[in-house]
Amino acid sequence: MYAITIPEPGGPEALVWEKVPDPVPGEGEVLVEVVAGAVNRADIMQRQGFYDPPPGASPYPGLECSGRITALGPGVSGWAVGDEVCALLAGGGYAERVAVPAGQLLPVPEGLDLRQAAALPEVVCTVWSNVFMVAHLRPGETLLVHGGSSGIGTMAIQLAKAVGAKVAVTAGTKEKLERCAELGADILINYREQDFVAEVKQATDGAGADVVLDNMGAKYLDRNVKALAVNGRLAIIGLQGGAKGELNIGALLSKRAAVSATSLRARPPEEKTAIVAAVREHVWPLVDGGHVRPVIDREIPMPEAADAHRVVEASSHVGKVLLIAP
Repeated sequence: MYAITIPEPGGPEALVWEKVPDPVPGEGEVLVEVVAGAVNRADIMQRQGFYDPPPGASPYPGLECSGRITALGPGVSGWAVGDEVCALLAGGGYAERVAVPAGQLLPVPEGLDLRQAAALPEVVCTVWSNVFMVAHLRPGETLLVHGGSSGIGTMAIQLAKAVGAKVAVTAGTKEKLERCAELGADILINYREQDFVAEVKQATDGAGADVVLDNMGAKYLDRNVKALAVNGRLAIIGLQGGAKGELNIGALLSKRAAVSATSLRARPPEEKTAIVAAVREHVWPLVDGGHVRPVIDREIPMPEAADAHRVVEASSHVGKVLLIAP
């Protein structure tokens, strides 16, 4: 088969479409013929040499895909050859075929085509596991989402609104904030021009955000804690603003607040299976009913993945950038 490889870390030009050995499904795995994949920030970090795949994972980038099952490994039940699926991956989505643990498969939701389904697994599993399974966002609470126009952000807005929460978002342009508003965001903050702590406090009558979903890490740590309400929960999922910051524990104590930091890729298969099962139970009915939809910025042929990485690195997109297999 063909796949995107990274012979040497570097810029987008480091991505090479070349022939590689076919994957073979192991115990509890299926083989998926990939129709589409999607670009995530983790793929860019892997290309740059900062985020190696976990042990045993495919060496190729790509944390989600959609396609058709072409073979079943030993011990697989509940799926059949020919089933159309989307999948959460530890790697290997930038390829014509990928072996996937059966517990990380999801059926293609009603009303979506196979390509569109590739935009769902990573963002939905990330948002649901952090905002709902860890931070326990509840109806009537306020969620602050940094990077509201990203793939993660656009999904977080929709899911939070679907459960009856109020949503604040940060983004860097008026146009991106308008797109967030179209998805249901209530509080729109241009981080280039406004102080998100002050804006969130003002919009909540001084209370602050009950949950903050943060992709920046160190750069926003102090301000995120200041933005939290009493009993607030800060969920950190990215390090775009650095990995080391100073945490004001006194401020946490005074608010009885909590900070969590999680990654999805390196979790063991049993944890991913539990997250995928929760997503299928709680989120898939919302997608089937048309209440939640992937936001797709553009589709780019998979052999031209370098162009897709340039788009995502420039942050000129809203939602997901898809890679379409030949």
